[in-house]
Amino acid sequence: MKRGRESQTSVMVAVARAVAHGTSTVERFSDPTALTLLPEAARAEVERFRAGPPARGLGARFQHVFMDRRSKVMVARTVAIDDAIRAHPTPQLVILGAGLDGRAWRMPELRDTVVYEVDHPDTQREKRARAAPLTPLARAIHFVPVDFTRDDLAEALTRAGHDAARPTTWIWEGVVMYLSASEIDATLAVIKQRAAPGSRLIVAYHSPALLLAVVGLVVRRLGEPLRSVHTPEKMRALLAASGFEVRSDQDVRSIGAALGPEVAAATRVIKHLRIVVAAR
Repeated sequence: MKRGRESQTSVMVAVARAVAHGTSTVERFSDPTALTLLPEAARAEVERFRAGPPARGLGARFQHVFMDRRSKVMVARTVAIDDAIRAHPTPQLVILGAGLDGRAWRMPELRDTVVYEVDHPDTQREKRARAAPLTPLARAIHFVPVDFTRDDLAEALTRAGHDAARPTTWIWEGVVMYLSASEIDATLAVIKQRAAPGSRLIVAYHSPALLLAVVGLVVRRLGEPLRSVHTPEKMRALLAASGFEVRSDQDVRSIGAALGPEVAAATRVIKHLRIVVAAR
């Protein structure tokens, strides 16, 4: 991401969730926080979408269709992670690269959970300002500003009050694909050190696919190029080395197929994006 401004991929993801909120046919999806957490220009983009398809302009019409499909992909990704959180409650939740994630303000299942939001200071500064009017549903929210190029994640979590002796659910959503191998290894080393028995690790990652060439062009223009891909076998080995056993590993196409025809149609080519849930 570019210094001095919040992550643009996190904005893109939140736009998709905001578009889907109130329009998705999937009952388990809801994100009333997304619009509030967006910067003004992005909120205007969502409002234009909600006004309906543009009457003219091929580019504008294509953008409308693209946003609609992207929102349904995000529904599948969000539901898969939310379901994993609900299935195995833990007293702590660490969101690595939290971006504009709204779970601490929208999931009543976190009422007994302390949430630690870890992200770059530039992104977190903007988010905290916009989150001020929201009512937290989590037991507590601790913001943990970390610049991974110079800050120590373990020390930052300790200062924030994270208890390494208690089970933690770790969410690594929409981050791994932007990290180098050494950055991934360094973060997993901290997780291994601080994940007590009973912990869970939920990771969204990219597996090799031709479609990634297109995805890569989009995010590179946002200043956040893709840096890693993993086969399911490689991801399983990576997590095993950190003390985690994979319990499920699905591509978004399979997840979307189970959520109804609209989401299934939008995710039918999304085989490269996978959600793995591992336990310790």
